[in-house]
Amino acid sequence: MLSIRMELPCCCLLLLSCLQSLSAHADFFTSTGQMTDLLYTEKDLVTSLKDYIRAEESKLEQIKRWAEKLDSLTVTATQDPEGFLGHPVNAFKLVKRLNTEWGDLESLVLRDTTGGFISNLTIQRQHFPNDEDQTGAAKALIRLQDTYRLDANTISTGNLPGVKYKSHMTAEDCFELGKIAYSDADYYHTELWMAQALKQLDEGEESTLDKVTVIDYLSYAIYQQGEMERAMEYTKRLIELDPEHPRGKSNLKYFEFQLEKQKKAAEEEAPKQKEREKRETAEKKKKQKKSKKAFSLIPEREKYEMLCRGEGIKMTPRRQSRLFCRYYDNNRNPSLLLAPVKQQDEWDRPYIVRYLDIISDAEIERIKQLAKPRLRRATISNPITGVLETASYRISKSAWLTEYDDPMIEMINNRIEGVTGLEMDTAEELQVANYGVGGQYEPHFDFGRKDEPDAFKELGTGNRIATCLFYMSDVAAGGATVFPDVGAAVWPQKGTAVFWYNLFASGEGDYSTRHAACPVLVGNKWVSNKWIHERGQEWRRPCGLSESE
Repeated sequence: MLSIRMELPCCCLLLLSCLQSLSAHADFFTSTGQMTDLLYTEKDLVTSLKDYIRAEESKLEQIKRWAEKLDSLTVTATQDPEGFLGHPVNAFKLVKRLNTEWGDLESLVLRDTTGGFISNLTIQRQHFPNDEDQTGAAKALIRLQDTYRLDANTISTGNLPGVKYKSHMTAEDCFELGKIAYSDADYYHTELWMAQALKQLDEGEESTLDKVTVIDYLSYAIYQQGEMERAMEYTKRLIELDPEHPRGKSNLKYFEFQLEKQKKAAEEEAPKQKEREKRETAEKKKKQKKSKKAFSLIPEREKYEMLCRGEGIKMTPRRQSRLFCRYYDNNRNPSLLLAPVKQQDEWDRPYIVRYLDIISDAEIERIKQLAKPRLRRATISNPITGVLETASYRISKSAWLTEYDDPMIEMINNRIEGVTGLEMDTAEELQVANYGVGGQYEPHFDFGRKDEPDAFKELGTGNRIATCLFYMSDVAAGGATVFPDVGAAVWPQKGTAVFWYNLFASGEGDYSTRHAACPVLVGNKWVSNKWIHERGQEWRRPCGLSESE
């Protein structure tokens, strides 16, 4: 037992070391990188739990040996009690056992071995993810489901593209997602996930979850979507399982009444409906003669999700033929003469280029090492108040690094200046971002628009003239940078950087650069970016004379 007691404090030290890195952070679901700390925390908890189990097993083993010894002794003794106690040693030992040894056994049984484990758990619990994290992670799964058009069964069985560690969802997991959707009055997703939970229960999955509870949520979600007949069918099944359900019979009567009412209304509307159908058929035929809806007319949200799925418009062969890859020295820049960079055209309008092998694995690891302790929930600037605040459409954490943090940052700044030819003294610090569960940043502009005259006033360096975005990880699925207005999609490739101008040479904003970071479906996405400002570029990128030049 001594060895066990010695191990428990060591576990505490391990836990405390992990907790120091966790204590300053919240919103765990917004950064996959920081969630790795939770895995180590859980691993330490399991170690502590195993120590507790070993201590309990050791205690039970001692009690078991005592019980077996006394069982054998009492069987023999009770066969001839007087003869047994006729031996003076047996009489002495009986008195001793009852006076002393049974008291020792009582102390052993009452001894509390939970101290170390409960202590660790109590310390850790205050740093656990909270309800907001669980809700955020659940909504992320729903967001991925919508963006990538995945059915609930695909997600539940873990059959996602590029997965390395497959994981299944239990019926309870599916039920939890359905409840979170229900709390937001999102009855569409409530139905999908309650139906999945019911499917798994019907297939015989062992669970403490009650089918009646699932069907109750499911029938109500379907009713809220106006599908009375299906809601009634599920209510009938609910009553079969629980005839005394408090709402079952009254709901069934209500559905039957409403369906009868709808039936009468439909009969009255039948002649008018036929006339409407004739008109709609005629209009449909006219529309079929016209060409398909242009990509530019599709709503932005739909375009964004299409591009995330790789379903965007494809460049014509003629436009594609104008894109090249080259070794680039930026007009014989001294830093690039001996080692020109590999430059690749990604898109023509707006002009987007990718630099390959622009940042090494060692540099990436150092940047992540510097950034990880500083990661905080990424914010956006409120267009009305100008105040920085978090937003549901930006799920990531970010940190800012300067050349004073590490000489490597200055080297990277110089490298950006070398390949772009732009002044870095007025650029913003290097921002490092790590995306969380289903991490994304919905369509936005990097530059300040005319209706945001004070966007970067406090910096005193003008508007954001250009963006240089480094990809510091490969992403197994999802995570593209997309430009919905033009149909461009740029996919993460570790060690590369993409560059584009946000402003025309005239200083006017290029609205075609509106872009978004697609949700990460599988993998861990790390990026860093440099926002370059107007001041200092007067001689490096002279002003144009026309607005769109």
